[in-house]
Amino acid sequence: MDKERTINFAGSVVIFFILLFLFFKFGPKIPLSVISQQKGEPFIVTGEGKVSVTPDIAIVNLGIEENGVSLKQVQDSVNKKSKTLVDSLKKLGIGEKDIKTTSYNVYPQYDYTVPNSRITGYQVSTSYEVTIKDFDKVNDVLVQATTAGANTTGGISFEVNEETKSKKLQEAREEAVAKAKEKAEGLARAAGISLGKIINVSESQGNEIRPMYATKDIAVGGSPTPADIQPGETEISVIVSLYYEIK
Repeated sequence: MDKERTINFAGSVVIFFILLFLFFKFGPKIPLSVISQQKGEPFIVTGEGKVSVTPDIAIVNLGIEENGVSLKQVQDSVNKKSKTLVDSLKKLGIGEKDIKTTSYNVYPQYDYTVPNSRITGYQVSTSYEVTIKDFDKVNDVLVQATTAGANTTGGISFEVNEETKSKKLQEAREEAVAKAKEKAEGLARAAGISLGKIINVSESQGNEIRPMYATKDIAVGGSPTPADIQPGETEISVIVSLYYEIK
């Protein structure tokens, strides 16, 4: 009888542990520990600051592309139009440092219909990135560029100059710190703890949204329809983390 009881007890223990294992393995999750703020550990709070700013720079991408049988003739034509384009932009008040050549390409064109493919001509293209600091000149730039021979454009993007961006980042940073301090004081009162001095600060920048205005390619010899330039606003955000001592 005692032996039978021992066997039954041992079996019950085994079944109990099997059921316990299955419960923790597949049953609802139960927190087994509670994380508490220990004295000596930093008390960390975050705050986010956001500022809106209107872009003050327009970036226009222009290009000249030509095809022909003679490489020299095509290059000479593209180079001549490029000089006319740059000169016309300078006459509009665009500084030389704001006109940047971004590419210059020469591509042979082949006839693959014959047994031994042969070169039948060449395509030459060059591209420019033009920085415009006066939005009223954007349409003038497009018109003058087309007149000078530009036949492609990659569209217009809007940005904020570095000086303005730095100023707005500082404004967002100050707002983030103020919000973090306010949050820290409120949490400390609610939790019944006393905060000491700030022992560390970290920062990360959020997204900076840049509105875009896209234009269609300008046809050869065509003239662009005046663009309705609406740069909108861009948002600059900064997230600051403050690390406090706990008294």
